[in-house]
Amino acid sequence: MLQKLISLSSPPVFYAFATGLIIRIAIAGILFLIGGICYSLFFTPVDAQQGEVYRVLYVHVPAAWLSMFIYVIACVYAGIYWIWRTDVSAVMLRASLPTGAWMTTLALVTGSLWGKPTWGTYWVWDARLTTELILLFIYLGLIAVGKMVDDSSKTDRALSLITLFGFINIPLIYFSVVFWNTLHQGFSLGATQAEMASEIKIGLAVCTVGVWLVCSSTILVRAKALLLEREYNSQWVRTAI
Repeated sequence: MLQKLISLSSPPVFYAFATGLIIRIAIAGILFLIGGICYSLFFTPVDAQQGEVYRVLYVHVPAAWLSMFIYVIACVYAGIYWIWRTDVSAVMLRASLPTGAWMTTLALVTGSLWGKPTWGTYWVWDARLTTELILLFIYLGLIAVGKMVDDSSKTDRALSLITLFGFINIPLIYFSVVFWNTLHQGFSLGATQAEMASEIKIGLAVCTVGVWLVCSSTILVRAKALLLEREYNSQWVRTAI
């Protein structure tokens, strides 16, 4: 198993692995999303306090979780690149950033739409919302850094180091509802999970798996393109395309 993971650091091996995986996880993700959305709309109960509007959580919560989790994945690849300088880790870092930025944007937009009927306003400078907004700025800043020089290999080290420094914001987002007096609800799962109906948990879990699989396929598609661009002079690229 370890040997197989190590072999994925080879660009041609990774390219072949990603090619074989993308379609399968994309189809699985779409099926999970369709099933999760249908289940959430027609089989989960109406919230006693919020009514139907609470159903936005089936999009908002997976997007918020993925915005943080994708950044953690980007940090893992940043650390791998900083130690071993592999092209695969560099392109996976870069490929993760746009998808993470989109998930953060979706979390902020759906959170604002949910906030209007529940808080009476689209936006407050709440600790959770503010740290999530900072995460979006970090994503956009990293994307900008990655495009500063046409030769991407010249910015890989700077990009990986800045990504690792930005990790400090992730625990701030996650524990903001504990550290500060915030309007935002507590943890969706964990300390308060007993208050959530089992049907809602199922719908949330299925939607989250669907979003993660679709995001994963998107990241792999982008990683393949970046790898071809970076390795265009290599013999294996001529064979692959």
